Amino acid sequence: MSRSGYSDDCDGWALIRWRGAVASAIRGKRGQAFLREALAALDAIEDKRLIAGELVDHKGEFCTLGAVGKCRGLDLKTIDYDDRESVAAAFGIPVALAAEIMFENDDDYWPRSGKEAEIRWSQMRAWVAKQIKEQLHG
Repeated sequence: MSRSGYSDDCDGWALIRWRGAVASAIRGKRGQAFLREALAALDAIEDKRLIAGELVDHKGEFCTLGAVGKCRGLDLKTIDYDDRESVAAAFGIPVALAAEIMFENDDDYWPRSGKEAEIRWSQMRAWVAKQIKEQLHG
């Protein structure tokens, strides 16, 4: 099982409820604000690269959530990156949103080309941008 907590054991109504929680977290006010912040954090990364499996590594590279944490000035080493509840609490987002971002960031579908970190950044930036809904004014 990955740090997102996702496994193949979830099906039927449990899966339907979970996907509903994810959709609700993404479209909610707090989720949308976080996604906008994540997009800005991804754009702020000097080297357009992302890691998988942890918030920050020994070289100072980040995953998507880690990039937000860096911009916020969080001490990422104090957050249990393997516990989605701890990650969600540290970032002030729903567990479903934290798990979905971790899954999207870490899932093992990245091509093996030696450029995984750059591809991961590009694909995660596109995923985050796609989740952001247009703000209505007035």
